[in-house]
Amino acid sequence: MTRAVLVIDMHEFLVDGLWRGAELARRVGGIVGRAHRAGVPVLVPHQVGPPGGLFDPDRRGRGVSPLIGLGEGDRTIPKQATDSFWETGLADDLRSLGADTLVVTGAATDYCIDATVRSAASHGFDVDLVADGHAPMAAGDPDSGLTAEQVIAHHNTVLTRAVHPGGTARLVHAVDALRPGRAAAER
Repeated sequence: MTRAVLVIDMHEFLVDGLWRGAELARRVGGIVGRAHRAGVPVLVPHQVGPPGGLFDPDRRGRGVSPLIGLGEGDRTIPKQATDSFWETGLADDLRSLGADTLVVTGAATDYCIDATVRSAASHGFDVDLVADGHAPMAAGDPDSGLTAEQVIAHHNTVLTRAVHPGGTARLVHAVDALRPGRAAAER
């Protein structure tokens, strides 16, 4: 098993609006630190949008939160969709690294995390979804009446039960992500 870490959309301005955003960013930073020490590649799918929009490349706070602790060798992947694989070349990049298992963390649970986990599995990658390593916006999903905690629990359940034609998804906790012997324990 060869792993890579995907840190999705941890923009500074988004972290401020996420449910327990700073706490999440520090937790993601712990995973990134372990990846650096273990020589595991870190790829950072990062939403880009048109000028004047929410994801305008020139928008203040648009960079990756410094709480994540990205390093020189970490690679940012600009994306224009909730699915980090859509027209980004991410699948090819991961295959060139020899990765077959992705540790997925970041924002937002009900958008880019959901779409990317499903797409990763459909592209043939196994996914270690960090159960406590993603979050929706602080309000949760007010249209459906779900709190942030309920959004996270719902997606953790649905994404690990979904059937895809290539890879599987399972939950890991942030403290166990990238720990030897733990990632394959439930496969």
